[in-house]
Amino acid sequence: MGSIPDPGELTELTQPSFDEFQRQTSLMTSCTLLWKELSDHINSLEQNLMKQSETLKRKIEALDSETKASLDSLKKRELSIEDSVKIALSRVEFNTKAAMRTLGDDVEDNPDGEVDDGDGLLQQLKSTCLKMEAKEFWSFVIGKKKEIDLLREKIPAALSECIDPARFVMEAISEVFPVDKRGNEGGSDLAWACVLILESLIPVVVDPVIGKSRILVTPSMKEQAKEIAETWKKSLEERGGIENVKTPDVHTFLQHLVTFGIVKKEDLELYRKLVVASAWRKQMPKLAVSLGLGDQMPDMIEELISKGQQLDAVHFTYEVGLVDKFHPVPLLKSFLRDAKKAASSILDDPNNTGRAAQLAARKEQSSLRAVIKCIEEYKLEAEFPPENLKKRLEQLEKTKTEKRKPVVVPANKRTRVNNGGPMPPAKAGRLTNAYVSSFPAPPPFVRSPSHTQYPAPVPGYPSPPPMYGSRSPPTNPYAYSPEAAPPPLAGSYPGAPMNYPAYGGYGNGLAPAYQQAYYR
Repeated sequence: MGSIPDPGELTELTQPSFDEFQRQTSLMTSCTLLWKELSDHINSLEQNLMKQSETLKRKIEALDSETKASLDSLKKRELSIEDSVKIALSRVEFNTKAAMRTLGDDVEDNPDGEVDDGDGLLQQLKSTCLKMEAKEFWSFVIGKKKEIDLLREKIPAALSECIDPARFVMEAISEVFPVDKRGNEGGSDLAWACVLILESLIPVVVDPVIGKSRILVTPSMKEQAKEIAETWKKSLEERGGIENVKTPDVHTFLQHLVTFGIVKKEDLELYRKLVVASAWRKQMPKLAVSLGLGDQMPDMIEELISKGQQLDAVHFTYEVGLVDKFHPVPLLKSFLRDAKKAASSILDDPNNTGRAAQLAARKEQSSLRAVIKCIEEYKLEAEFPPENLKKRLEQLEKTKTEKRKPVVVPANKRTRVNNGGPMPPAKAGRLTNAYVSSFPAPPPFVRSPSHTQYPAPVPGYPSPPPMYGSRSPPTNPYAYSPEAAPPPLAGSYPGAPMNYPAYGGYGNGLAPAYQQAYYR
């Protein structure tokens, strides 16, 4: 039997190899790195879950707040319906009685629409509104363009007298909006009157209890307003797009949308293009906000700046409160630099050599006035003092005034035939007949076109006759007409003969220049 090894007996142990040791070390390192990577990933997931949880929590809280606010608003609107209806019914009843009284009274007709003061103008407007005479109202308004500020003050009070103000306004402006029915014989642009009437309608149709959030326009009138807007959009396509439509028409369309509360979210891109194309209009920034373009305003301002409309961009910036992002002073200075470059290009234009200086000065003047007005409107004097701009403007205006002053030629100076410059006094001839003209006989004397008859005969010139040598005899370039001479009128002077003595013995029969007073 084999012997059993003694446990206490030392036996020879197998030594591990170095490769196995490296393998075990590499395995431990890989496990450590994998554990660290998994730990970091788990920690990242936990942090993301916590962030998403916080975001979701805030959204839920905001949604709860909005829901609560919406429910409160709906409850308030529901409770206000009864009061609003009572106010509307009482207004309708009052207007109906007032209209009946007006129809029953013998009101003196005034076809010319002449009124003495604001009260008289308001009375005329109320009379047409009470009778719902939209065409007469329209004719009266367009005839009072010079009193537009007074109209803007009085029209809202007059429209409040209408039984149905929304219908009345749409009927009043239907002659020119959405399509001008006057055709080729339309005449002057009347979009200003449309905008004025639509603006004046807003305070009349807003809810008296909850304000502009609810427009008191009947569903049928709102549908009619939507149809008018669609008709205008179709006519926009027929006229060749946004680039070919007039800015006043665009203003009328946008004001129509805001007044009747028919803005469509799917048409916001169209509204944006229309606003940018007509950004120079004063009311466009407010209209843009009312159309729901407040979120797009930064991009619109960037677009205006890229187009060189920095001044318009300043107005939009102040309307939406982006002054910190788009500082106005650098924009105004950039606008002035561009205007100066434009004026220089006008001076260099070979097609405007005759009027280049005048057009360039006018361009620079308009730019300076606009910037000065903007500085004063937004109180930017501390950051951009306008004194230098005002001095430059005065300098341009002074230069323009000096260029307009007529050049006065002294009465005792004669003018050259070639360039109108003064000639030196002629030397008296030693002999009476020393000068013999080599010029052909001129046509008969023609009167000045602005003076058909002289009040008294022109006295003869004293002797001796003047000597001209080889020079041409003096003539006034404004005393003779280049056209054929008309037959002499009664009481006027006929053409002088060749040797007429009253003209100082001129051999060629040319009359000297008359006194300048006859040609003022």
